Amino acid sequence: MAARRARQLGTAGAPLFLGGCRCSHSGTRVSLKREYDAIVIGAGHNGLVAAAYLQKGGLKTAVLERRHLVGGAAVTEEIIPGFRFSRASYLLSLLRPQIYSELELKRHGLRVLLRDPYSFTPLLEDSQGGRPPRSLLLGHNTAETQSQITQFSVKDAQAFPKYEAFMSRLVSAIDPLLDTCPVDMAMFSQGSLLQRLRALRGVQILFRAGLALGKQLPQYYQVLTAPISKILDLWFESEPLKATLATDALIGAMAGPHTPGSGYVLLHHVMGALEGRQGAWGYVTGGMGELSQALARAATMLGAEIFTKKTVAKILLSSDGKVQGVSLQDGTEVKSHMVLSNASPQLTFLELTPKEQLPSEFVQRLSQFDTRSPVTKINVAVDRLPNFLAAPNTSSGCPLPHHQCSIHLNCEDMHTLHLAFEDACHGRPSSRPMIELCIPSALDPTLAPPGCHVVSLFTQYTPYTLAGEKQWDNEEREAYADQVFDCVEAYAPGFKASVIGRDILTPPDLERIFGLPGGNIFHGAMSLDQLYFARPVPSYTSYRSPVQGLYLCGSGAHPGGGVMGAVGCNAARTALEDFKKR
Repeated sequence: MAARRARQLGTAGAPLFLGGCRCSHSGTRVSLKREYDAIVIGAGHNGLVAAAYLQKGGLKTAVLERRHLVGGAAVTEEIIPGFRFSRASYLLSLLRPQIYSELELKRHGLRVLLRDPYSFTPLLEDSQGGRPPRSLLLGHNTAETQSQITQFSVKDAQAFPKYEAFMSRLVSAIDPLLDTCPVDMAMFSQGSLLQRLRALRGVQILFRAGLALGKQLPQYYQVLTAPISKILDLWFESEPLKATLATDALIGAMAGPHTPGSGYVLLHHVMGALEGRQGAWGYVTGGMGELSQALARAATMLGAEIFTKKTVAKILLSSDGKVQGVSLQDGTEVKSHMVLSNASPQLTFLELTPKEQLPSEFVQRLSQFDTRSPVTKINVAVDRLPNFLAAPNTSSGCPLPHHQCSIHLNCEDMHTLHLAFEDACHGRPSSRPMIELCIPSALDPTLAPPGCHVVSLFTQYTPYTLAGEKQWDNEEREAYADQVFDCVEAYAPGFKASVIGRDILTPPDLERIFGLPGGNIFHGAMSLDQLYFARPVPSYTSYRSPVQGLYLCGSGAHPGGGVMGAVGCNAARTALEDFKKR
């Protein structure tokens, strides 16, 4: 146990951010003061990024977190003794590169394990001639990936590098938009000269993005607006390849492969980079909580103060509607000039802010913000590696290349994905759910006892409310997990016998534990009607709100969800600009 605790301490014995008050980087205890320049509600990764940049900009900043640990959905928890899980978020790629460098996250202990190969799709089919069932293994070696695709289509193998180059060009064009505020059209058309000039910068970035795409702009427009099935049909013919690629467009979205606009979510998941490699995803050594710990260390080294077990009950406003601070659940009031909320837009404005101080149209639009979620996350402790029929384990039991991948189950064809979505549309958990299975301990053995492993099952589709307005109960929860395990068993016989324990998180569980509205991992659907100009509502897309001094810094604002930190960084810079003009 002592060794495990030493591993959890991370860099140079730096403290974990647990308990009601925090330890500073010098090791001294710090108590919550009664006044700060800025308060950040919620210590999710965006809140921690915002706090670091606010403090770096000269504002005395406090972060108030409801739970007993920092990180929001990016946490490491030892749910089953001896097994440490990235309980919600489980992979890293989208974190903005300037945040890595400017906050010196490597110096603060962040270590990332790259995955190559990165995707494995086994098929359920009968063995032929004594050979195992086929599978599709995708990695960064183009020749090896093309060889894998050739099993299903020579034409697709030839098209794949062209497809990746096409998507890469779109990513490069859109990437600068992630680090800037959306264009404020009201300011652009009606603001002062200075406000119009600032808005013009945003228009210029949009214009440059269009120029970068050149004559192929219409094709790229189609990627953003069409169903992912239509986009992939233009490029490929083999179902296992199309279904595998489609998972990145569907993951976390209450959308099927034939839903218009699902192409953008695919783009959102290929925008990232690790160690300079575009589109690469990796595991964080020690679990996703170690990313949050690195961000917290960076913020506190700059002077920010982080407090856990501090639930904000109300945002305090003056008689003229300006932010004055927050009131905690225990009645404590903390004054501040500004408040940045890492909570969802609904929680921030419909529960914490006095609604009579908000425009009625703003409240109405927020109440209609789509937060439906299809996700049930199941964390599993096992006493041995899954043994897939399509890629049998060796006698040594050591991890093989495919064990480090995102393993896609029930992804043989697009029709299977569509049927899974249809089940949820009728209020039923999918009978054959789409499953992304990851085994981070294949690359990071510190997460589990010797010979054992932690398995992450990111599954969909499961509705928030079941048919007939029935709520999830333990019986429903366990029955769905059993169904998922039966699916895994079909691909990897013996899986169920290897299970030591499991943690089942349905959409209501994700909402209750992590504050994800509707269980939505993005704080709201990443559909085109809820992006850029319209996130969270039109006319309030610059992180500011109808309340002077109140800002959104969570995934409900542009550019949306994923562990990227862009919202926290952009919101902090906006708040700093306003503070300097006071």
